Amino acid sequence: MSIPQTLQSFSENSSAIIFSPGELDSDEPQLENYLHLKQIILLITCLEWLWRERQDFFAAGNLTIYYSPEQKKSEDFRGPDFFVVLDTERRSRKSWVVWNEGEKYPNVIIEILSESTAKVDRGEKKQIYQDIFGLPDYFWFDPETLEFEGFTLVSSKYQAIESTKQGWKWSEQLGLYLGVYEQKLRFYTPEGRLVPTPDEAAIQAEAKAVSEAQQKEIVQQQLDTERQQKESAQQQLEQLKAQLRALGVEPEQ
Repeated sequence: MSIPQTLQSFSENSSAIIFSPGELDSDEPQLENYLHLKQIILLITCLEWLWRERQDFFAAGNLTIYYSPEQKKSEDFRGPDFFVVLDTERRSRKSWVVWNEGEKYPNVIIEILSESTAKVDRGEKKQIYQDIFGLPDYFWFDPETLEFEGFTLVSSKYQAIESTKQGWKWSEQLGLYLGVYEQKLRFYTPEGRLVPTPDEAAIQAEAKAVSEAQQKEIVQQQLDTERQQKESAQQQLEQLKAQLRALGVEPEQ
């Protein structure tokens, strides 16, 4: 199916599928492979940990986006591998139904490329995200080849996002960088710190606690050493005064 045909199929033929009001089940195919699953879980886990105090976003993976009650499900289009919607209620959902969510579309989408999906992700989906979704930030990543590209919407057209010297790309919507770390796509803070998983954060906190305890112990050892040196110096002074008195000389106070 060509791109124009794909786009047209979503807007015409209203008799194809009429969705009833209310929450709809997701209708996504099985993930391509274990790398896809790990990458999606990693992105969701890291962002939810970073924004654990926030209640104004929804992040999901491999979840259907329904954006028209007359929408026809195309074989060339499925829900994104990972997407984030901002300024919305943080709660569980079976799918993302645009007309039930105040007409909100995702702010960021990341597709995980595979041999069977790469052509659609680079072509039809990119076109749909640009022309129908008006998606501000679109990225794709191949966990096999490490291909990583990003686009931002400028005057209704996608422009490639330039990479930093580290190979990271900035997402204006998330306020974060995305970059490849140990062959996985990860988030980085504006200051350049890797956004950890909860497990990594726990390890870092433990290491910090151990380091602080060690530093405290070192400081205490230094204080003990100084105290012992003072006590030793005082003892030497008292011994010297005693020797002077034995010689009939009253030491100065």
